[in-house]
Amino acid sequence: MCGFIAAFGEGKEVLDSTALRRALERMRRRGPDDEGTWKGEGVVLGHRRLAILDLDPRAAQPMQSSCGRYVIGFNGEIYNFRALRRDLESRGVEFRTTSDTEVILALFAAEGEAMLPKLHGMFALAIWDCIARRAFIARDPYGIKPLYLAAASGTVLVASQVKALLATGSVSREPDPRGQAGFWMLGSVPEPHTWFRDIRALPAGHCAWIEEGRVGPTRCWHDIGDAWRGADQRDAAVEDVAQRVQA
Repeated sequence: MCGFIAAFGEGKEVLDSTALRRALERMRRRGPDDEGTWKGEGVVLGHRRLAILDLDPRAAQPMQSSCGRYVIGFNGEIYNFRALRRDLESRGVEFRTTSDTEVILALFAAEGEAMLPKLHGMFALAIWDCIARRAFIARDPYGIKPLYLAAASGTVLVASQVKALLATGSVSREPDPRGQAGFWMLGSVPEPHTWFRDIRALPAGHCAWIEEGRVGPTRCWHDIGDAWRGADQRDAAVEDVAQRVQA
């Protein structure tokens, strides 16, 4: 399952070690096999790992790209990563591991956010660009893997669980009436709301950039509704052709 937390801001200490420790401990059940952290100026990433693909310690997270420019926190599984890897290798990319995480990093280094439609699977991710000093976050089309955001004192916090964000002690527990009303009326909290006012979910099939402690506009990179409507139209066209042939 895995889980990660990341903090992006302008200050040198965007999330202290104690707060990071509490957040990672709250996600222990998501990743009981390993724990890792990566820190830079204005950024902290922490990860809890459930080791399934490539058990080698080199495949642990947070993972830094071979060029040193990008660092990723990732939760999920990319089903077509072997095909993506072969394509990247044909372009001269060399890999150190057999993990899907490294494939995402290499693909992002090569294509940026344009890589998203090529990722077939379930995922939530945060990638830090050490040169441009900004972060990219994204979530799979069906929203199978969760990703939550909160802003606190010039810092943007991103995590796989609401409880991890609250465990930092930097996020208000003030309730969100709309989220709570949605739960009692519908049986679940409607996204992007959560139970708490200052925590929001990144919607399924959306992505965004985080820069200078602020989240930029979210962009829908894959709309499941559009995909289904397109499928209906294709089915109708096929049926029309079939009827013409039979006639």
